[in-house]
Amino acid sequence: MPNPFENLDLSAGLLRAGKTALLFIACLAVMAILLKLSKRLFEKTKLDPGVQGFLRSALKVGLWVLTTLIVADSLGIPVNSLIAVLSVATLALSLALQNILTNVFSGITLLISRPFVAGDFVEIGGVSGTVKELTIMRTSLDTPDNRLILIPNADVSAAKIVNYSTEPLRRVDLTVTASYDAPTALVKQALLEVMHSDPRVKADPIPFAALSGYNANDIEYTLRCWVDNADYWPAHFALNEAVREAFAKYSIEFSYPHTVVHINKGE
Repeated sequence: MPNPFENLDLSAGLLRAGKTALLFIACLAVMAILLKLSKRLFEKTKLDPGVQGFLRSALKVGLWVLTTLIVADSLGIPVNSLIAVLSVATLALSLALQNILTNVFSGITLLISRPFVAGDFVEIGGVSGTVKELTIMRTSLDTPDNRLILIPNADVSAAKIVNYSTEPLRRVDLTVTASYDAPTALVKQALLEVMHSDPRVKADPIPFAALSGYNANDIEYTLRCWVDNADYWPAHFALNEAVREAFAKYSIEFSYPHTVVHINKGE
């Protein structure tokens, strides 16, 4: 004799499957809407494209996890057990990828705070170079001697960063020495003439030259002037050469290590 409860169980199963399918479709629709809205929101912000992509990917993964839990609950699967399994798996994955995740979150921090951008000349932890690229994982520097250095973002975040490209002007500081026999006023005149004769040197702030120290064999002088950021190194080397020419012009001697011996002649 046919069991009427079998038909009821079958009908209930089909009903549950239909409700679960509709729920899954609804979740996909909501997911698509949220991802579309997030894309528009991120496009209106000034976040780096790399950060936007990472955040959208993280949001997508989170929505899929939430959808899985909703569908599992609809099918009668114990959600608490599933959450526990996911938690353990997430913890294990986080421990396994600890260094990678540290670099990723450091990269996001750098992309949001923007201490430098591509094209800036920076010094990071004692390494100097032009920023070629900043990605989620690492920062690429082109050094003046044409080497490519890749620095993990975790190291970049922990290091002292000096950005030489953020300001329009940069100060040139040079230290030169001259003999004790050279008049101070003459040395300062020569140094000021060197700076005023270079068209890259700005008249404001005013170029500066002064006696800055006494050494065993010479007197130390400091010259300071301001140039456009892009002109720093050309001006730095040109001023160094011009100082030599100016000292020759005014017969100012560069000092060198020497020893003075006084001999007392007896009667």
